[in-house]
Amino acid sequence: MNKIHRYIFLSLLTAAALILSIIEGMMPLPYIAPGAKLGLSNIVILSTVVVFGFKDALLVVIIRSILLMLVATNPITFIYSIASGIVSTIVMSLACKYLSNIFSLIGISVLGAMAHNTTQVTVAAILFTTVNLYYYLPILSLVSIFTGCFVGYTAIFVTNNLETTVKTWRRGV
Repeated sequence: MNKIHRYIFLSLLTAAALILSIIEGMMPLPYIAPGAKLGLSNIVILSTVVVFGFKDALLVVIIRSILLMLVATNPITFIYSIASGIVSTIVMSLACKYLSNIFSLIGISVLGAMAHNTTQVTVAAILFTTVNLYYYLPILSLVSIFTGCFVGYTAIFVTNNLETTVKTWRRGV
């Protein structure tokens, strides 16, 4: 696959992650804890980690976070998004590289979801200068298990299809 094809794929993945983030922001979810969401854009991020690697996934996360701030959120939300996106991408990449013989994409996704929530609580604790926000972490960790399973299961489907498409492009068809 040449550079142009790779950039086209990464642009499409960034757009998909952005659209999923915007849709997720519009979805009414039952109140579990502040900031609890499904993490739909992580389907795209995890698939990008598997198919294209860490650097490309990190690029998708950063560009998605910037674009999301410009079209749908604000600078404070950007701080949460960029920090948790980077940390969860690092965790999922390391898990894919070193723990893929132990964890499936579902387990890797759960690890990423937990890293994402832990980072968001840490950022909030820093911004609001209180450690009391860590009391939300057990609830968010439980939510991470369920959302991580959903994201991981969906990422398996997306990754399989994306790998097939990329292989076709690499052959030059």
